[in-house]
Amino acid sequence: MKLVIVAFFTWLATVQALHFYLQTGEQRCFYEDLQADSLVVGKIDAYEFDDRIGDYFKNDRLKVKITVDETFHNDHRVVDQNSKPDGDFVFNSHDAGEHRFCLTPLYTDGTHGKKHRIFFDIATGAASDYVDSKSSKNVDGLTLQIQNLNRKLQEIHLEQESIRDREALFRNQSESTNSRVVWWSIIQLIVLVGTCAYQMRHLKGFFVKQKIV
Repeated sequence: MKLVIVAFFTWLATVQALHFYLQTGEQRCFYEDLQADSLVVGKIDAYEFDDRIGDYFKNDRLKVKITVDETFHNDHRVVDQNSKPDGDFVFNSHDAGEHRFCLTPLYTDGTHGKKHRIFFDIATGAASDYVDSKSSKNVDGLTLQIQNLNRKLQEIHLEQESIRDREALFRNQSESTNSRVVWWSIIQLIVLVGTCAYQMRHLKGFFVKQKIV
């Protein structure tokens, strides 16, 4: 059963739906400005054209290669996967800026020369629920997956904050310890010089008394 997943968000959600045609191996790219820490959900629906029936149909051997790159960060790749004809992908944008979404229809057996019709939907925002637009049933598995993803991302963020705090504390303690070591070395040097001067003076007085010098 074909599912077209539509996201409902709790804040300023953005949904974009695209419909285009590609030859096998041909790439089509789109650009989207994303806010930092935005949850992005993409849905792919790809078909192959059959010359015999003059219509498009779903071929399970067809894959859609999906890549997402951060154009502002030397084309750093955040998504690289081969999706099923009716697949989806989810990722979180860690930094704000322009992202490039590229799609390429491919076959597992190396077939070429086919024409494809592809529907590409993306939704961005803070996801609260996902609904099957045809059956109006909650897609519990995907909802749970995204909730787990958000929870893991929050845990990673908190752990990173904790690591930074520990590093700052360790750095301050190291600087304080180094400062005390330097001052302790100076004090030891002063005490050593003072002790040597006192001993030299005492020896000189002793030799004078003994009429050695």
